[in-house]
Amino acid sequence: MTWLTWRQHRKQFLFAIIGLAVLAAVLVPTGRSQYRAFDGSGLAACLRTMGETIDYRLADTDCHEPLERFSAEYSGDFAPAVLLIFLPLLVGLFFGAPMVAREVERGTHRLVWTQGTTRLRWAVTKFGLVGAGALLLAAAYAALASWWLYPIAVAHAGRFDYLAFDVQGIAPVGYTVFTVALGTFAGTVWQKVLPAMALTLVGFVGARVAVELARPNFLPPVERRFPVVAYTFPNPMLSDWILDRNVYDASGQVIVPGGDVFCDPPCPEYDPAAYNVHLYQPAGRFWLFQFIEAGLFVALAASLLALAVYRVRRRIA
Repeated sequence: MTWLTWRQHRKQFLFAIIGLAVLAAVLVPTGRSQYRAFDGSGLAACLRTMGETIDYRLADTDCHEPLERFSAEYSGDFAPAVLLIFLPLLVGLFFGAPMVAREVERGTHRLVWTQGTTRLRWAVTKFGLVGAGALLLAAAYAALASWWLYPIAVAHAGRFDYLAFDVQGIAPVGYTVFTVALGTFAGTVWQKVLPAMALTLVGFVGARVAVELARPNFLPPVERRFPVVAYTFPNPMLSDWILDRNVYDASGQVIVPGGDVFCDPPCPEYDPAAYNVHLYQPAGRFWLFQFIEAGLFVALAASLLALAVYRVRRRIA
């Protein structure tokens, strides 16, 4: 059964490995260029020396100058990451959706089930081998994408940005496992490849949107208050995820909604008692949020695979 599964899916794995190699051929040279600019501009060293707050009376405490040099040497942005977001979906469409649907559509599953292979063994072997292969591919892709994106994300304090968060760390691995499981389950429901792929696409988009909306509330946000009139302000380069920001007067009334104000003393424009309030997720929670999100998708994947096994054993003729 293991050999048969390999024979059935080896072309998919071959094309996936070729695709991963092409992706590496594009990302590795550009990534090396980014890291050279990141180090050579002095931005990497500057960021390592920054603390929780910055004092604008001191020279370049906000790393503005090395950031300008980095941007001048490397003009890249997050745009290529848009394509990386869809790679887990492609794996689910071409590995998960056809896994059961193609067998049932062609009727080849009946031949295997009449040759002494039980439905359970058939399902566990196929799901296990194909899922393990997809997991390895996802881990390699996630490591490559995380390495490539790191300098840009850190330079722009954007590791929590929706686009950056979705292609870094272990979250893409969770997305891939979920999408393969979703495609597998869809194949047991529709039992035709194209409808199964359509259901996988809709389910992937729906689940991703739902979790994106829930992500800010994985943990209660932290509140930070700091004066408007001061020399010292929170470090904006820490990659904290600011969820809400407002400026209040001494009586607690909002005077600048959706923003913050910094003013060196003396500052006649603002009452010295005015203050900024940030609701945010600290940058230190990045990996915790990655594990939470990946865990959610892995749990969904496990449920879908259990349902797929049930349908193979009880619902497919």
